[in-house]
Amino acid sequence: MGVISYEAGVGQDAQPQRKSYRYERLRRQIPFLTALSFFILLWYLFTTRFRLLPLPYFPGPGEILRELWRDRALLALSTVYSLRLLALGYLTGTVAGLGTGILMGWYKQGEYWLQPVLRFIGPIPAVAWIPIVMILFPSSFLASIFLVALSAWFPVTILTWSGVASVSKTYLDVARTLGAGERVLLRRVVLPAALPSIFIGLFMGLGLSFTTLVVAEMLGVKAGLGWYLSWAQGWAEYDKVYGALLIMALIFSALLTVIFRFRDRFLAWQRGLIKW
Repeated sequence: MGVISYEAGVGQDAQPQRKSYRYERLRRQIPFLTALSFFILLWYLFTTRFRLLPLPYFPGPGEILRELWRDRALLALSTVYSLRLLALGYLTGTVAGLGTGILMGWYKQGEYWLQPVLRFIGPIPAVAWIPIVMILFPSSFLASIFLVALSAWFPVTILTWSGVASVSKTYLDVARTLGAGERVLLRRVVLPAALPSIFIGLFMGLGLSFTTLVVAEMLGVKAGLGWYLSWAQGWAEYDKVYGALLIMALIFSALLTVIFRFRDRFLAWQRGLIKW
């Protein structure tokens, strides 16, 4: 009975704390929500109400929401296609970047042979390879996956290489003294110590992948948010253009939030240091 009453008491104490936390979080958002409401009001006055900005380049918020609802089926399909392409390309580039970075940071021969390749390919923007990959790959979809993967590969490789190479030699010496082999050192010591740098590479890779995704979809993919953006711009329907941009911003913010959640889970000692 004592245990039950204690647990019940703890649960009752936790509820006010959760409510207080939610209230405090909402209170911190009030200035931003107020500024956002003021911005939308000005936007409405300058566009829909007084037409002070030229049409069709500056539609009002109502026109954008109307087009979002009218094209909801096409936008949903385009979002699915974009997420599929982004997932395939980003995951491929991330896996390749982690492998390349570990090889360069852990093995001297890996650094010797891969560093010239990284110096040559890495600084070139992924979209600059479009004329070549359109010839090498049998379809524009596969070419787009390669471009997205290439844009993620470079920052993930650089930051993984840096994180692995910068692990303190003291940690390695202590682990070797305790009998750890190469695989145990890499899995239990090196990779956990390199995680902060690796996650920075993941953030940067996602941003570059998303940018490359939009450009790649404008050049031959039959569906996707980039394709929808290009199609709407061709017909000068800028209310649809702004709607697509709004969806892209929400998707990118949601994906970054997911990566931050993983970061907070794997790097508990840095939780709350950088918030998104």
